[in-house]
Amino acid sequence: MSAGVLVRRSVLGATALGGGRIRPSPFQVFGFLFWLLMLLAHWAVPLCCDAGQHAAVVERLKDDLLRPRHPMADLPGAGSAYYSPYAVAQGAFARLTGLGGWEVVRLSGPLNLLVLLTGLGAFVKVLTPRPWAPVLALGAMTLLWGTERAWWSGYLGLMSMTGNLGYPSTFAIGLTFWAWALTGARARDTRRVRYLGPSGRRGFAGYAGLGALYGVILLVHPITSVAAVLGAVALIAGWERGWRWAVAGRWALTTATALLTAAVWPYFDVFALVGDDSVDGMHRVLYLRLPGEFWLALLGLPALWLRGRRSARDPLVLMFALDCAVVAYGWVSGHYTYGRILGLTLVPLQFALAVELAAPRPWRRWRRALGWTAAAGALLGFLTVHAGAVVPRALDPVGFRQPPDWPGYAWAARYIGPGEVVISDGYYAGHAIAGYGPNLAAPAWPDPSLDERERRRRVADVETYLAPGSTRAERTAIARRYRVRWLLLTRWHPVPEEAVVVAWSERTGEVLARVG
Repeated sequence: MSAGVLVRRSVLGATALGGGRIRPSPFQVFGFLFWLLMLLAHWAVPLCCDAGQHAAVVERLKDDLLRPRHPMADLPGAGSAYYSPYAVAQGAFARLTGLGGWEVVRLSGPLNLLVLLTGLGAFVKVLTPRPWAPVLALGAMTLLWGTERAWWSGYLGLMSMTGNLGYPSTFAIGLTFWAWALTGARARDTRRVRYLGPSGRRGFAGYAGLGALYGVILLVHPITSVAAVLGAVALIAGWERGWRWAVAGRWALTTATALLTAAVWPYFDVFALVGDDSVDGMHRVLYLRLPGEFWLALLGLPALWLRGRRSARDPLVLMFALDCAVVAYGWVSGHYTYGRILGLTLVPLQFALAVELAAPRPWRRWRRALGWTAAAGALLGFLTVHAGAVVPRALDPVGFRQPPDWPGYAWAARYIGPGEVVISDGYYAGHAIAGYGPNLAAPAWPDPSLDERERRRRVADVETYLAPGSTRAERTAIARRYRVRWLLLTRWHPVPEEAVVVAWSERTGEVLARVG
């Protein structure tokens, strides 16, 4: 995309004011085609999983941009880490356009992908001037994962991208690539990175701006910022030469600006998240599924080993070592949330492989073997995991595994007033309905703005309400306690005698009933 090199050739008869022919770089061509392909795939796949949470955040900001309520419950929202600069921008856009949370999350996908692609191109251009390296890096980043589906926010496999392009994590990773590009350009000889301009090591304003960028990444997606900082440390340690007080002062300015940017954000205290273990349990599965979901990325190890032989301070080698250390710490300490950086832990492997295979021909025998192995791995990953993301069902000859197909709840939301409280026994409904504007009696996800003990008490009350042996008096007390107005029940759950059915879904058989 934007990080490509524009090659201008003179044309006979061309004047000084016009003429000449601009030839796009390979990455500009393939990056644009990839953007179009993923835009179509993203639009075709129903939003699922975390999308309901992010849509709910937009709905609360749309309602009150300065003092939003809790994203999923009828509670104050002060201190919620979901209200990042990215989310506030989405909320402002929703207020200006009148669009709902689901529509804004969907429309964020193309923009996030543009930031991601341009950032990828910029970062790879810092690593090497080889024109095909960004194209190969894009292919490796999206295909070389494993042979089991890895579907998590912040994972950039082709399959998972169809669902999470509209998430803050994708935007934060795109910013991370840009931050690494700018960091690397300042840490090494900037005369070799002409597209970033001549500022290079000069100018404190550039270092302060870079610090602000890292601060925004920290606010938008804190766990991604861990990998972003590790990458920055690797780039500076690997490429910065001739340490002097002036050099140390510039990087100290970057660090101070990043911390100040995060500290002055008025919606929540990002530093209060340090040590928070409320979501560690749900992330343990990341480690249990690690071999099947990531083993194809190990095809990049020979390329990374070659870089390490050339220089023990190679930034990609250092980046991979630091990321692995943090992931290992997450397993040993039980803070499994650190496993969320596994998606970016693969980047040094994938990008080192891409840089190596972008070398000009003729290739030596070992490089040809590496290229054929990487191609076979990419094909294996595509056929076992990713093909269903981009191959339409009508053209699918073998029945590739498809992305998740969650039902929508617009049919129920049209009856529920904004902010009214719902109890649901369905997994899909419990994660999606708040994205339309209603509240849940018990939020589906932990949030720093709500004490986790209080959330669990609410979950227990909802379970009591839904229990087969619950009495009408018990249900009435719980409904009054949380001001419940609606029940959204699966077809297996009987409707309580005091509830009145208002609507039902032909697809799932779920019913919407009014109480109170």
